[in-house]
Amino acid sequence: MIWVWIAVTAVAIIVEAISAQLLSIWFALGGIAALLTSFLTDNIAVQVIVFCVVSAVSLAVIFPLAKKSLKKEHIKTNADRYIGKTAVVTEDISNIDAKGQVKVDNQIWSARSDDGSAISSGKQVNVLRIEGVKLIVSAAENNNL
Repeated sequence: MIWVWIAVTAVAIIVEAISAQLLSIWFALGGIAALLTSFLTDNIAVQVIVFCVVSAVSLAVIFPLAKKSLKKEHIKTNADRYIGKTAVVTEDISNIDAKGQVKVDNQIWSARSDDGSAISSGKQVNVLRIEGVKLIVSAAENNNL
């Protein structure tokens, strides 16, 4: 069984090296533990139990730690930086007529009203989200320009 555990460990390490997604590192650790156990006993059931237990414990302990340390901070780029900003309506917004434009950060965007209401040119709006190439906006509380 020594060669079986060496093979299991090697395959798990190779798969992990190829994927780098924490897919099989648990099995590599379980394989090493089972390999060490095979030096102490010839009982295959004990070796398999050690493999399963060490793999499961490794998954339960290491995965949350690895996930937390590998978690990447979402950095707003490109268009999503406009969400939450205030824009000025440059062309009347009418969802019915599928018209409307706003200017935000010196960029002109097609815009639609979130609640379907018409918003006249010159009013301030809040950018709620982006759908396709259109900003979805709502009338701002302070609409004095």
